[in-house]
Amino acid sequence: MSVPPPEPLAPGTYTFRADAAVAGERLDLAVARLTALSRTQAATLIATGRVQVDGRAERASWRVEAGATIAVEIPEPPGREVLPERIPIRVVYEDEELVAVDKPAGMVVHPAPGNWSGTLVNALMGRGQGLAPGTAPERAGLVHRLDKETSGLLLVAKTDRAHRTLSAALAARRITRRYACLAWGHLEADRLTVDRPLGRAANDRTRMAVRADGRPARTDFQRLARFDSADLLRARLHTGRTHQIRVHLSAIGHPVVGDDTYGGGGGRRLVGLPPNRHFLHAAWLVFKHPVSGTDMDLRSPLPAELRHSLATVAGEPTWFAHPDPLEYLGFYRADD
Repeated sequence: MSVPPPEPLAPGTYTFRADAAVAGERLDLAVARLTALSRTQAATLIATGRVQVDGRAERASWRVEAGATIAVEIPEPPGREVLPERIPIRVVYEDEELVAVDKPAGMVVHPAPGNWSGTLVNALMGRGQGLAPGTAPERAGLVHRLDKETSGLLLVAKTDRAHRTLSAALAARRITRRYACLAWGHLEADRLTVDRPLGRAANDRTRMAVRADGRPARTDFQRLARFDSADLLRARLHTGRTHQIRVHLSAIGHPVVGDDTYGGGGGRRLVGLPPNRHFLHAAWLVFKHPVSGTDMDLRSPLPAELRHSLATVAGEPTWFAHPDPLEYLGFYRADD
């Protein structure tokens, strides 16, 4: 089974402590490894003074010393126009202020180096509608994001006031986001809260990890069904860190089924899951409309490939035919 290559780090300034994984390597190779950039890109950063070792510049050929502090500045890419594309997307709700879409697995949310086309933002622009500017043109309208292989509901603002209000509501935890996920093994209780800080993994900056110096992260898990090899869970996010659900489940020894990055990729055939797909779906959003204040309750049934996987692991072929097994299993019941 092939594992997709790690995504390069986004533009920004990063600080690394050289450990055994990079000690003794050439600086350009070490920077490439730490950032998931190419060696040529790393060498360019070094040559243009964007890499400092303990506060000083070094050549690309310099051998990294254990314990050295390596600061890397990754600049914004040269301006590149984000083009509208005619890509079909499923709209769950839309009005003058916002649009809620049901993102399929495999679609990247916004353009970035290596994915300048085929993204959700390209598709939204292709509908000919206005989007709130956001922080950058490639992130126009986005209130939150989903990982590439995570499917489900995503809010996009069409106006500045909707973007401001929804972003503030998200920061204040007034938008309730619940995900359906299948996790290997069995939780020790039907309800479990994981409250562990998350940050970039020390040895692989494209991955996240539980870190004492990380940012606070809390996820509530509730078991909906217990099968021979896995639990079907409802996950509620209290914070929105990168890969939060996936890392929290991996940290307690129950990775998301199909998650090659965090230890859940094995046994894919046993649960009828297609390649390059993990069992994580953003199924339920509850929030107040940013302008009218109306209570919004948006739902996304499991996609066909996840219904098939659930039927396989449950040994219940009829579940595949059910329009939404989550409703049958009580996923949409209010929290107790």
